[in-house]
Amino acid sequence: MWLFAMFDLPVRTREERKCYTEFRNELIRDGFTMVQFSVYARYCPGEQASEAHRRRIRRALPPEGHVRLLSVTDRQFGKMGVYRGGKCTSPEDTPTQLMLF
Repeated sequence: MWLFAMFDLPVRTREERKCYTEFRNELIRDGFTMVQFSVYARYCPGEQASEAHRRRIRRALPPEGHVRLLSVTDRQFGKMGVYRGGKCTSPEDTPTQLMLF
């Protein structure tokens, strides 16, 4: 399953830019990668992991702006149309899961 974080945060003042940067850095620390400007995604092995990351994001929410969280299955993610420079490409691959003993 993939968890998307989509956000539109104000950046007019120095304090707003600081909040934006802190929120974005928190997403990156939590394993999210930028898909597009203000759209970040992270692979989660299941619903339980997805909910844990949702909780972390809720704790890091800035005081202003809009944040949306969306979970999609691997199958739905694979059906996404991705166009770069007018050419259709495939979406990112599901990361391989590491096994630690």
